[in-house]
Amino acid sequence: MTARLPLNTTSPELDNAIIDPVLWADEHAIHDQLRWLRANDPLRFVKPEGFDPFWCVTKYEHIKEIERNKSIFINDPRPTLGPKGIQEMVQSLTGRKHLVRSLVQMDEPDHMQYRMLTQGWFMGANLRKLQGKVDELAVKYIDRLADMGGECDFVKDIAMWFPLRVIMSILGVPEEDEGLMLKLTQELFGSTDPDNQRSFAPEDFFQVVHDFEAYFDKLTSARRANPTEDVASLIANAEVNGEPLPPLDANGYYIIIATAGHDTTSASTAGGLLALLENPAEMQKLRADPEGVMPTAIDEMIRWVTPVRHFMRTATQDYELGGKTIKAGESAILWYPSANRDEDIFTDAFQFKVDRTDAKQLAFGFGAHVCLGQHLARMEMSSLYRELLRRVDTIELAGEPQYVQSTFVGGLKSLPIRYTLK
Repeated sequence: MTARLPLNTTSPELDNAIIDPVLWADEHAIHDQLRWLRANDPLRFVKPEGFDPFWCVTKYEHIKEIERNKSIFINDPRPTLGPKGIQEMVQSLTGRKHLVRSLVQMDEPDHMQYRMLTQGWFMGANLRKLQGKVDELAVKYIDRLADMGGECDFVKDIAMWFPLRVIMSILGVPEEDEGLMLKLTQELFGSTDPDNQRSFAPEDFFQVVHDFEAYFDKLTSARRANPTEDVASLIANAEVNGEPLPPLDANGYYIIIATAGHDTTSASTAGGLLALLENPAEMQKLRADPEGVMPTAIDEMIRWVTPVRHFMRTATQDYELGGKTIKAGESAILWYPSANRDEDIFTDAFQFKVDRTDAKQLAFGFGAHVCLGQHLARMEMSSLYRELLRRVDTIELAGEPQYVQSTFVGGLKSLPIRYTLK
């Protein structure tokens, strides 16, 4: 893949390049572009062809400031990047303002009311209850390596399936339905990737959401009739303002947990292994002291990969940021991979260091919308890597890694490895 950069600040080609999914599948090219923007035009107002204009925000502190001011910068009406006219198309084809209404699309007061419904599931005491189950699953999925004869695709054979089983067991989706959940997730998050998309037609993308909702409508009915001890039962029987959740909101809740609850963790897990393979001295540091180094190593993997590439916020009033004015009604895209390589924040930002302690990465967001599942993700990755380091003797690349073509959620889609077990 050919890197296209850097470009000068007046070129409209830059506006088109930065939102091109193909560019986002080239790690070196996209980071070159983001680094150039941080240095030369950190708050750039872009007008890509086929998209409504927006501000490109690439600096760590600027992104934190926007996230911190949740009443000034809101999710509605543009929480993620989409082509011009997409909302009108959603409205005309579905009768909805948003195709999916989850925590991602919500502002106050709805956001906090809905967030509090499940927050306890993903915090301290409940996570400690899950530790044993997560450790058992880590053993199960590293066992798979022993069955594969010394070679596998770490993404497709291990990294996708381990966090998927964890989150589906929490949600209440049976193991036999995991294949469907994985397929729909890839079609939803990878809608711009030729290997993952159902088709380029917007109607087919809408159908992906419909398929999710058809599944979760049945799950809601089942859990209302026979509640169990899972998150699906909680959502199915929850009330906000004394009323059951509307179907759109309930299904949005299921979808965000079922998709983001595993896809981002699998991306960080696989990308972390690639970083270790490309930096053998860092692999050795982790092997030498897995318990001591693991917490910082996991956070460094997450920083390095940053699987959620962006969210968007829209200003409710004029706001001065970095010497420029974001006007009321204008949207800003927050490029999290750029924040996590900001040279003003991270020492040697482009070096992978398993013992890094100099700053907090923003891969989980910041402020009111910080990811609910961040602690679970760290737990899962730590369990899998402890087991992998305990049982794998040698490991190396066995082919060319490949990345998802996506500006929203991405990471590796293939990581061929060769290994020997102890």
